[in-house]
Amino acid sequence: MMKEGGDIQVDTVVLPDGEEEKTMDVMMKIIDKALELGLDRKVTFVALGGGVIGDMVGFAAAIYQRGVNFIQIPTTVMAMVDSSVGGKTGVNHPLGKNMVGAFHQPQCVFIDTDTLSTLPDRELQSGVAEVIKYGLIRDADFFEWQEKNMASLLTRDPATLRYAIKRSCENKAEVVKADEKEAGVRATLNLGHTFGHAIENGSGYGVWLHGEAVAIGTVMAANMSARMGWIDQSLVKRIYDIMDAAKLPVELPLDSPMNAETFLKVMSVDKKVANGQLRLILLKGELGNCLFTGDFDEQAMKDTIDEFVAECSGASKVAA
Repeated sequence: MMKEGGDIQVDTVVLPDGEEEKTMDVMMKIIDKALELGLDRKVTFVALGGGVIGDMVGFAAAIYQRGVNFIQIPTTVMAMVDSSVGGKTGVNHPLGKNMVGAFHQPQCVFIDTDTLSTLPDRELQSGVAEVIKYGLIRDADFFEWQEKNMASLLTRDPATLRYAIKRSCENKAEVVKADEKEAGVRATLNLGHTFGHAIENGSGYGVWLHGEAVAIGTVMAANMSARMGWIDQSLVKRIYDIMDAAKLPVELPLDSPMNAETFLKVMSVDKKVANGQLRLILLKGELGNCLFTGDFDEQAMKDTIDEFVAECSGASKVAA
């Protein structure tokens, strides 16, 4: 991007990674550096890293001098297929995930799949949770392709990785184009996230990778949908099977601090709450269909939460 003999100045800020570091204080290191260097509105922030880095750099770009350009160069599957596309930026708050942020679109997104060669397996698998999501909510053919190619995806076959990332980005771009500020259909991209964010927050940021929590949240959403008769049990089984094939968790461990009270408390301040009413993304009908709604059986939600926390140490302490 730099021509020989050019006068482009490049300065760097190295940030700690991980959801536990996705805070206002850490993000302000970018702002502090920019101010110390006297950078003006012509500056371009470049986010090189995973989703946490991209979210913080994007937020810093959104608020620095009321907005400057930025570029995303994602280096994880999670960032490539989800967080780098669509302009969502922000940081976590002790009371909720991504509760402080802004919509700020990058000038461009550069994806180089070669960067995934050094990505830890756990991070790769976490990103695959978001890939699975696209198939469930809107792209049945893609889900079926994943069922056939998951082993190849986990072994990082270059062609398989490229296809999965490309198709995921196409799906997200179509949704964002229709609803950039998440007034409606874009919310469907959050399948499993309301439950998942509660798990991340309630367990302590950093205990779970985002995709791991979303995987559990997705099977919770599927179970709840089935309880209400919105989807067939055969689809629930396929969801469990593909999560297992992707080596993603589908239940909370025995030592989890989660309980029903924690779930409901965190979910009550979810960004999708409107006029005091919680709204969820649930599956309904055939594979590839979902619904963003506040019109659901609340008891089915509570029964689902109770089932998933039944054997957790956090639930045992509340019962005691």
